[in-house]
Amino acid sequence: MKNIRSHFKFTKQQRNGIFLLLLLIVTFQCVYAYVSFSSEEISVDLKALQLFQAEIDSLKLVEVEKRKPKIYPFNPNFITDYKGYTLGMTNEEIDRLSKFRAKNQWVNSAKQFQQVTKVSDSVFNKISPYFKFPDWVTNPKPKKQYTKSFNTSKPKTEAEKIDLNVATAMQLQKVYGIGEAYSERIIKYRTKQNGFVSLIELNEVYGLKPETIEELKKSFSLKTPKAISKINLNTASKSELVTARFIDYEIAHNIIEYRTLHEGFENIEELTKVKDFPVKKIEIIKLYLQLN
Repeated sequence: MKNIRSHFKFTKQQRNGIFLLLLLIVTFQCVYAYVSFSSEEISVDLKALQLFQAEIDSLKLVEVEKRKPKIYPFNPNFITDYKGYTLGMTNEEIDRLSKFRAKNQWVNSAKQFQQVTKVSDSVFNKISPYFKFPDWVTNPKPKKQYTKSFNTSKPKTEAEKIDLNVATAMQLQKVYGIGEAYSERIIKYRTKQNGFVSLIELNEVYGLKPETIEELKKSFSLKTPKAISKINLNTASKSELVTARFIDYEIAHNIIEYRTLHEGFENIEELTKVKDFPVKKIEIIKLYLQLN
């Protein structure tokens, strides 16, 4: 009997453990008895699910659009191979544009761009709104209609012509090809040289074309040319020679050296044989020289 009783002697901790174990057993039994574990179908709202999926898809599209390279306004004449590729153009279409530009030709409209490249309508409709052409192409300025009457008639008689050394800017501007700028240049040249010696000097006015000079000669002459003292080419000293236009001390030295070697000049045109002589100015220089 004593041996049997010894089996039922427990410490306080052991009794607490047994009590907790019994409590757990009773709890699980109650749960098993009163809680149903049968499977039930979960109801799903398909419409709500579809709306949710559509929202996810739209967010994906937005993200894709954000990642696409942005297109900024550009001049289609300067499309590079890489630029054309990003725009969706084929290699053949890019090559057609390159060959067209290689001929120094320019695309001046969206329609011409499609004609040159033969790009598909889908690509064209996508990129053409971004074409940006220069203002002078898109908004050309209308040509001014000049009502001013220019003097292009037959040359006037000497008495009818105006003295170029006293002509005003307004009188000069009546000649075809002479505007405000050219009239100012002519008067500025005249003032700087203290008057014209010859109409040949009009060639020294910057920008005046030969045909414009001929028009001037029809209406203007030199009735009071600038007075000059001509220099004797065969006897003049270096200091005298440099008083002529376009002759500096170096050229004067070369003239005297040539004159000494050849025992004088036979004609003024012989100056063109002198070293470093400004041949293009010979007609102006001749105005200041003589042989007697």
